[in-house]
Amino acid sequence: MVKSRKSVVVASLLAALGFATPSAAATFDGAWNVQITSSNAACSSGASVSIGISNGQVASNSATVTASGRVAEAGNIHVTLASGMKRAVGSGVLAGTSGSGTWRAALCSGTWTAQRI
Repeated sequence: MVKSRKSVVVASLLAALGFATPSAAATFDGAWNVQITSSNAACSSGASVSIGISNGQVASNSATVTASGRVAEAGNIHVTLASGMKRAVGSGVLAGTSGSGTWRAALCSGTWTAQRI
């Protein structure tokens, strides 16, 4: 009897979490333009990447750059960008129609800013 009550409580919590997270993260759904700058003069700077967010999931809007990641309900974002053999990971915060954060790759690092399109 106690075991079945625990199962019902756990299932209810998981269901509530499952429904709460995507709808809250959906606040940031849409197309975003990301400007990337490097803090290392030897690395290219000034790139622009278009990404899309749907139900808190990040995806690329470009055939040349693959983007993946997740946005939490508070706007915290973690993303991975890949183009051929190059790969970079970034994190930061989205708020309303803009955001900013940092990124790093094998030999380079820097900052990024984003604007909802």
